[in-house]
Amino acid sequence: MCQHQTPCPPAEAESREAARVVAAHPEQGWSLLCNGVVLFDDTGELLPDGSVIPPHRPANVRLFLTSLRTAPAV
Repeated sequence: MCQHQTPCPPAEAESREAARVVAAHPEQGWSLLCNGVVLFDDTGELLPDGSVIPPHRPANVRLFLTSLRTAPAV
């Protein structure tokens, strides 16, 4: 699928998130990578074969984002 020189990592590779974005939809929370992976803002992924990779954002980032949501308005 990828036609870049050097080619982006395939969807099966651990480094698949390093592929280039070919369609970004930040308003909807997802991007399509050139290897066919749909990458969601919560770090979850949908692979071309239909496999799902659950979100894997580090715990400290989740805690930080949760604190932002619950912080009192200034």
